[in-house]
Amino acid sequence: MTSSTFPNISISTERLVLRPLDEDDVPPLTEMMNDEQVAAWTDVPRPFTEQAARTWITEHAPAQRAAGRGLDLAVTEFLTQRLVGVIQLTRTNWHIRSTELSYLVAPWARGEGYASEAAMATAQWLFGDQKLERVELRTAADNTASQQVAQKIGCISEGVLRNACIAHVRGDDGFWTDVRTDFIVWSLLPEDLEGSAEQLADTGQFTAFTDWS
Repeated sequence: MTSSTFPNISISTERLVLRPLDEDDVPPLTEMMNDEQVAAWTDVPRPFTEQAARTWITEHAPAQRAAGRGLDLAVTEFLTQRLVGVIQLTRTNWHIRSTELSYLVAPWARGEGYASEAAMATAQWLFGDQKLERVELRTAADNTASQQVAQKIGCISEGVLRNACIAHVRGDDGFWTDVRTDFIVWSLLPEDLEGSAEQLADTGQFTAFTDWS
């Protein structure tokens, strides 16, 4: 399949469903985006309002997909339908068949392997259905949790973009300060997936069942 935009899809794993964001996600998305860790490693507005969440869901995400630039997916628990996090595809280049993948996980859902499971399922779909040839990830140098996800799904570290990332630190006075740091660049190619799904399954963090429609 060749395309210049991502389809509206739903991707399922044993524990998760990845689907388009909808307006029912506004309250949990707002809560997640106001978490300290999300604020530290992203450039989201602080505080993040329900109106900002609604604008993201109803305007920004559809515009990104329609323009062929990317795709935003809600990650939800299969059993409870609770919002676990968000997968974002950005900087998509349909000529070289590449995209950049990032992930956010709600505080209550961390430590469960959800980010790895969602990222792996997305990568399998990108390589299998969308025929992409490269998925890129960028993690802040001090964001070890994000780096562990990249490693778990089989990414290869390609190098460092020095001083290319702005992180945020909250001081004792409650105000946030910008701090410059490095980006670590990771890549995932179709052949890198061989064995990584099985490795995650062995740790109990991923079951290699993916379905999309």
